[in-house]
Amino acid sequence: MSNLADTRPAVRPGVGLSGIELRKLLISAAIFVLAALVPFVFGGYPLQLAINIAMYAALATSWLLFSGPTNYIALSTAAFFGIGMYTVAGGIEILPYPVLILVAGGAGAALAAVVGLATLRVSGVYFVIFSLGLAELVRQIMTWLQHVLGTMSGVYVTIERSEPEYYWQLLLLTAVVYLVGWWIGRSRLGFALRIIGNDEVVAVHFVISSAFASVAGALVAPRWGYVEPVVAFNPFVSFQVVIMALLGGTHRLWGPLLGVIPFVLLWEAIAIEFPDETTLLLGVCFLLIVYVIPNGITGLIEDAWRGRAGSANGPVQRAFAPLKKLLQRNNDHA
Repeated sequence: MSNLADTRPAVRPGVGLSGIELRKLLISAAIFVLAALVPFVFGGYPLQLAINIAMYAALATSWLLFSGPTNYIALSTAAFFGIGMYTVAGGIEILPYPVLILVAGGAGAALAAVVGLATLRVSGVYFVIFSLGLAELVRQIMTWLQHVLGTMSGVYVTIERSEPEYYWQLLLLTAVVYLVGWWIGRSRLGFALRIIGNDEVVAVHFVISSAFASVAGALVAPRWGYVEPVVAFNPFVSFQVVIMALLGGTHRLWGPLLGVIPFVLLWEAIAIEFPDETTLLLGVCFLLIVYVIPNGITGLIEDAWRGRAGSANGPVQRAFAPLKKLLQRNNDHA
């Protein structure tokens, strides 16, 4: 669970905005307003990159809502992202698209609520393994359902949307996720998570985070145009989201935003230059971030500001501590 010494709230829940908080909120609002102007400046390929950045910013920030304060390293983003995509793909002929976005968020929240209380008692490496397996389980169930329904191929999603519209929708989602995270951090819910951290409170955070991931999937489904299990529940999405969040830093709500931009650009170059080595290079990126900059870019910035070295006791280190101890014990016996 969370470390009280590291996560003590700066203000009491329910207290009005301080001058520093108000200034930070205004700066954040200004940044989002400037980001909204991107489609007026860029088009074509740069705008496509901006859309990917906006999508992963929403996913990484929503991931942080749960994993940041709880130290649970969740690799289940792809499960909820895929649920959002399939909600839109399966219901586009039945319900209006805006309604489907809400339904997608509800579906993701429902699944998170079902599995949350039953599995959040598991921690450390075991939760990491379970969360990774959740996406594969949902993918297999969806594949089986398509087989039963006689639709072995994917599903086409045809909705007329321009690239700027996709960008603004995802940017708006990112802003909403950020505001919700900011509100939770100041609310009694966030205070309870830091101080008490019981299963029910942690499950609420898991539900909120998962619902936003499903909404992100619903927003990009029309842009991808074709939805099938191997695409919708791609485990790469889960790993990339975690890496981006860790790169930016998990101890600040705005940390993932600093990690998404450089990683999306780097990954685009890797996909072009080394298309056959993406899995290997993804693992290398993960290891480098964990062991070289465990507190992310925000940690480096804060350490430079304070003039002291940062702590290596990040959430990933705590999650993998049992495995590292086991490996050390085997080395000692060797």
